[in-house]
Amino acid sequence: MSHTVKPTNREVFFPASELIVSKTDLKGRVTYANQLFCRIAGYSEAEVMGRPHSIIRHPDMPRSVFKLLWDAIEDRREIFAYVKNMARTGDHYWVFAHVTPSFGADGRINGYHSNRRAPAPDIIRTTIAPLYTQVLAIEQRHVNGKDALAAGYKALTDFVASQKVSYDELMFSIKSAA
Repeated sequence: MSHTVKPTNREVFFPASELIVSKTDLKGRVTYANQLFCRIAGYSEAEVMGRPHSIIRHPDMPRSVFKLLWDAIEDRREIFAYVKNMARTGDHYWVFAHVTPSFGADGRINGYHSNRRAPAPDIIRTTIAPLYTQVLAIEQRHVNGKDALAAGYKALTDFVASQKVSYDELMFSIKSAA
């Protein structure tokens, strides 16, 4: 899997009745991937096991969305987020992800679990894609990675604040508007 994947700008879909499921260790390496994950991403289970979950990261995704996600799960909280992923072919697919920390018998976080549903296409087209495009453009104005992440994160959190709701409330208000 050392080849570079280039986006095709072709979207693929999965049934709304199905869930993509994966689990990772504390460093984000895949420890479980269901058949739908493998099928839509275009990898076999053997190919994804132990690999960074970021193998499906699409370059159109703002890094600040992942900062928000990692901040939540490392703080022992669940999070819901819209994510644009990229298959091995370069095709993309959107998900509405529910990510939670997994806990061992000792109460410590020992990994992460994510269930992903197919989002309503109109939500992506009218709200999420334009927002992410704007945040990504802000990140790309900065040469320094830390500055880019900080600027994108500020833009994302400023947008949430402008809606006068919490991030979680915003995610569910967008989802229920479909």
